[in-house]
Amino acid sequence: MNNYVLTPTLICTGLVTGLINFESAIAQENTLGQVTSVSQLSDVQPTDWAFQSLQSLVERYGVIAGYPDGTYRGNQAMTRYEFAAGLNAALDRINEVIASGTANAVTKEDLVTLQRLQSEFATELTVLRGRVDSLEAQAAELEANQFSTTTKLNAEVVVGLASVVAGENANGESIDTVPTLSQRVRLNLDTSFTGRDLLTTRLQANNVTPLGGTNSGPLLTNEGRLEFDGDSNNQFGLGLLRYRFPLGDKTNFYLAATGNGFVDLDASAQLNPYFDGGAVSLFALRNPIYNYSGGSGAGIQHFFGDSIEVNLGYLVPSSTAANPNEKNGLFDGVYAGLAQVIISPSDRTKIGLTYINSYSPSFFTTGEGIDPDLNPDFVPFGTSTGSNLSNTNFGRAVSTNAYGVSGTFVNPNFSIGGWVGYANQRYIGRGDADVWNWAITLAFPNLGKEGNLGGLLVGMEPKVTSIDSTLNNGEADPDTSLHLEAFYRYQISDNIAITPGVIWLTAPNHNNNNDDIVVGVVRTVFKF
Repeated sequence: MNNYVLTPTLICTGLVTGLINFESAIAQENTLGQVTSVSQLSDVQPTDWAFQSLQSLVERYGVIAGYPDGTYRGNQAMTRYEFAAGLNAALDRINEVIASGTANAVTKEDLVTLQRLQSEFATELTVLRGRVDSLEAQAAELEANQFSTTTKLNAEVVVGLASVVAGENANGESIDTVPTLSQRVRLNLDTSFTGRDLLTTRLQANNVTPLGGTNSGPLLTNEGRLEFDGDSNNQFGLGLLRYRFPLGDKTNFYLAATGNGFVDLDASAQLNPYFDGGAVSLFALRNPIYNYSGGSGAGIQHFFGDSIEVNLGYLVPSSTAANPNEKNGLFDGVYAGLAQVIISPSDRTKIGLTYINSYSPSFFTTGEGIDPDLNPDFVPFGTSTGSNLSNTNFGRAVSTNAYGVSGTFVNPNFSIGGWVGYANQRYIGRGDADVWNWAITLAFPNLGKEGNLGGLLVGMEPKVTSIDSTLNNGEADPDTSLHLEAFYRYQISDNIAITPGVIWLTAPNHNNNNDDIVVGVVRTVFKF
């Protein structure tokens, strides 16, 4: 408690702490544990007038809590009793400052302000004390009968209606317009042992057949994939296991047990805050270079002041991480390492500089290519987006060096952002290929109603722009396919959102011989 100065931020800290304690005493089942990054709160945007204060409270004091659906709900009305609870907590904080021997850090003017507030809310403070006594008794009873003293359950259900409206697949064949209705269910168990750490255990079941993949799905290309696709035949399994804990006031450590991507290490979401969680396609979520590997590993997030953040991460596929056989394990199989710097020149601007090195060993093959029956744990190479050529390993081990620049600028009415990604894919013993992608995004928060979100994107999914003559006869992707996307998320309530969206792919698989593809999507998300 040394060197604290009574400032509006300090008072706000006390108020927020008091409100958290007050609300959790009323309804403990409705609150989530403390968060360690503002990016964990989906409805807190860099344009919000209190964003900087919230960011400071999270990073310096760790006193912000959210709701189970990942929201903060900062625009909810506050009663006089709730304000009185916050005021009481602020007074307690001042008493701690005085008791610590740093009373000279509290100015006379601040004390006068607090005394005036204490006098004005004397009635509410008296009533509050009585209510707190009653709530403490109720809380004790709840704790004696609750599911867990450390774990909270929250869930998300996605129901998606999707259909290819028109176009030709990567082979130039017409695509049947077959509407589908599918779903993904996630049950998250969030556990905190110290109040500042978080163990996330996610159970997941889904039946969303991908529209595309490398020579699979109706599109026969990874372009245009939906952000929520994946098929487990509706069988529940462990979808994510991650433990985050602080190493000091400025550093977070992530232990990624299974199912993690670099986004789960807080390495990318804040660079595309509106589309990562709003867009309907996989490509529009973030720079595809983040997708070169994922699963198990570790990560570190460190803050240098308020304007510079450094991310380090190392991930390997979960299916190979626990396998002691050759070309598997933590260091002998597929892996990706990340080093990233995020710079915040102002409250409204973030710029990310990213480097990723990945390696994918060769696998058992037949004369016609990969044979999954010979290697049931085969992990496809590539970014799961872009052309088939950009996701092909030619039956060779592939070493990749990828570089990305991402950025976003926000104001109260719109946000503009985007990225550029480049990867040099070296097929060991055969040659190299250069792969590029880019995107420009435009978001309109609170469009038509608070909580709603409109978004537009134009970009190019990963494309091989040049390749050595020993590979594919030296033929790179012949043309350029543009990915255009529009979506509008309508927030029906805090727990229900519906998002219609359109994905338009020109020259699918970067080939002008293929007619444009149009995909329509209606995604409904339930959170509780």
